[in-house]
Amino acid sequence: MKRVAKIAGIVLGALVLLAAFPAYRFYVEIRKAVSEDPTVYAEDIEDLVARTREGPVSEDAVVFIGSSSIRLWSTLEADMQPLPVIQHGFGGAKLADVEFYAERLVNPFDPRAVVVFAGTNDLQPGASKSPEVLLETYRRFVERVRADLPDVPIYFIGITPSPMRWEIWGQAQETNRRVREWSAGDPALHYIETGPALLGADGEPDRDNYIFDGLHLSAKGYAIWTGIIQTRLLEDLRGGPTS
Repeated sequence: MKRVAKIAGIVLGALVLLAAFPAYRFYVEIRKAVSEDPTVYAEDIEDLVARTREGPVSEDAVVFIGSSSIRLWSTLEADMQPLPVIQHGFGGAKLADVEFYAERLVNPFDPRAVVVFAGTNDLQPGASKSPEVLLETYRRFVERVRADLPDVPIYFIGITPSPMRWEIWGQAQETNRRVREWSAGDPALHYIETGPALLGADGEPDRDNYIFDGLHLSAKGYAIWTGIIQTRLLEDLRGGPTS
């Protein structure tokens, strides 16, 4: 009986740890997200590059770079088929962090295209960067990539609405507008809008599209992303959708 109780206690403890790990991971990412020092991600970047180098890297892969919405996209490789991908998301990343590490996470892999999702962590209720600052940061990112890859297509996924940060949605929309209009002046820069598809009939974020934190996408949310992003990339890079 004591042995059964001991085993049950071990199993229960393991379940508690497994349940707590995602919450702890988000806590670590939040702590990094409030820092304006990109070097707090140095170990994350080393790990990302090492994991990518360990596997086969397609010569025409599409690099997906950005914050935890890219990192947590567990079905990205399957969702983007037949396009090969490199998944370089690191949790808590801000747009300036993505810009800082572009020469590590993008340029050496000579990608067919680059897809960026960052900026949500720059827009916090009561502590947001201005749309002007975020546009200038994105310009610097493009410049860093273009220094080595002058012709590579770059796609910016518009900052998305979320229940957690709904009050700053207006600032996000203004940032998106500026990025979209600036990108329109360059045929190799593209903007992908997914925000409206994540809203419900009431015009506010549909909670079914988000996980428990009201910020990150659920499986349903990622399915919406896939339908929009994969279709756009196939049309642009492969000349049209495939069956």
